[in-house]
Amino acid sequence: VRVSAKAEYSKYSIEPASPINFGAMVKGTKKTQTVLLENKGTLNFKFQIHQAPKLASALESKSSKEGESAPWATKRSMRQKLSSSTQAHLNLGMFTVFPCSGSIRPWGQRKITVECFARQEGTCEEQLYIDITGT
Repeated sequence: VRVSAKAEYSKYSIEPASPINFGAMVKGTKKTQTVLLENKGTLNFKFQIHQAPKLASALESKSSKEGESAPWATKRSMRQKLSSSTQAHLNLGMFTVFPCSGSIRPWGQRKITVECFARQEGTCEEQLYIDITGT
């Protein structure tokens, strides 16, 4: 009896690499940008986008200044517990992100839309995490 197996991690790419910068906007206007999440592996995977915990945001800001990490990167040790219900849209300040969850087949890709609606004057910055798990 011959038995074999191959173990792999989920392989993916996120384009563009963070940060996403909408630049200066006129109050009351909306801009949209797209992020491409691509499965570069041989296994299906699921993704879920959520806001970074406040502690993680502070640590990301510090390490980003030191040039060590990117906000889109997943940090397993700092993940929030996610509820079993999923949201179609994630609203964070001036930003709306959709879809916030889904699955991607091997060599497939998913476009994730990030909208910015400048409702008020000032700067708005948020940190998002993408959790990628096997099926």
